[in-house]
Amino acid sequence: MTHAKTRPTTATAAVPDTLWFTRCPVPTATGIAADQQWLAAEFAPDGITVRSLQDAGHDVDRHTHYTHALPGLFREGGNVPALWARSRGEETRLVGLTWIEERQTVLVAPGSGIRGAAALRGLRLAVPRHRIAIDFWRAMALRGFEGALASAGLGLDDATLVDVPADGHTGQWAAELAALRRGDVDAVYVKGALSVEAARRVGAEVALELDELPDRTHRVNNGTPRPVTVHRRLLDDRPDLVDRFLAVLLRAADWAADRPDDVARILGAETGAGAEGVAGAYRPGTHRTLHPGLSDDRLGLLDRQSAALHAHGFLPEPVDVRDWADPEPLRRARLLNLTQPLPSQPFPSQSAPSRPAP
Repeated sequence: MTHAKTRPTTATAAVPDTLWFTRCPVPTATGIAADQQWLAAEFAPDGITVRSLQDAGHDVDRHTHYTHALPGLFREGGNVPALWARSRGEETRLVGLTWIEERQTVLVAPGSGIRGAAALRGLRLAVPRHRIAIDFWRAMALRGFEGALASAGLGLDDATLVDVPADGHTGQWAAELAALRRGDVDAVYVKGALSVEAARRVGAEVALELDELPDRTHRVNNGTPRPVTVHRRLLDDRPDLVDRFLAVLLRAADWAADRPDDVARILGAETGAGAEGVAGAYRPGTHRTLHPGLSDDRLGLLDRQSAALHAHGFLPEPVDVRDWADPEPLRRARLLNLTQPLPSQPFPSQSAPSRPAP
C-alpha cells in the first residue's frame, strides 16, 4: 500500500484539547515518560491534556490501540497491529522503531529431553487462535516457530502446527500451556517477563532461547522491531506537537540509559511481572536500548516481518515499510533536544493502569 508522503513544517491547525498515547506492557520510552509525568508536563503550558488510552472511559474506544483510528493518538507497541492497521488503509505514519530483546523462548514439557532448534522437526507446535480482529498472539507463535526452525535450516512444513483455541482461558499463553500439560502439543512459543513466571508455574522447560541465536533475523517478531506510530492527520495538522512528543521520548530514553534500577521498577509496573520475571526476561543493558530510530537495518527487519505477515494472511494488503516511514519528525525532535536539558529529578511515579497485550 503506497501513499504520498508529506513533510509539513509549520503548525496551521488549532491546538487540540487532548493528545493520546498508548503502549504495550513492555519496555518503551513512552512508558518511562508516562511514569515520570514528562508528557503531561510538556504540553500543560499549551492547555493540552495528555491521556493514556488505557485510562480512557467509555467516551473513547480502547480498541484504537489496535486500529489506530484515533487521530490524536501516539502508539508505541507491537508491529502486528500497527502493520495491520496500515494495511487496512489507516493513515498512520511510522516515526520510530526500537529493537529491545525480550527473551523469546520455546517451552516443552518437563522431562521431554527436547533441546535445540533442530529437535523441533516433526513436533506438534502450539498455534493459538483468539477471536479478535487481529490475532497477534497467533502471529507471534507462527513467527517465533518460523524463526526457530529457520535457524536450523527448517521451515514450518517440517513440523505440525496444532490450532489451540483460546476461548475460556485467561492469562498470556494460558491455552497453549494447558495444551502442553495435557500432552496435546509438544512445544509452545512464549516471550517477555510474564512468560518467565508462567513457565515456572507449569514446570515447563526451555528447549530453545531465541535470544541466543546469532542471526537476529530469526528473532524478528511482534516486538522486534517495535514501531512508534502517529496518525497522519495529526502529523499534517500539527507537526510541532509530534516533534515535541518524540523529543520527550528521546529525553526519557536518555534518562533511562543511566538508571537501570529505576527502569527495572518501571518495567515491573508496566509488565505486571515481579522482579524475577523482569530480570529473567530483559538482558542487562536493556535500559540503554529504548531510543527510537529509523535506521536502514531496522526498516529492513520490519520489512521482513511485514512480508511474512502478509504471506501468512494477517495483512489484507502488502505494506511498503519505507514509504510508510517518515524520518523528519524524529530528526526535528533531535534538534529540539539540543536546547532541552534532561530532567534532573523525576516526578512522583504513577501506578500503571492495565494495558493491552503487546
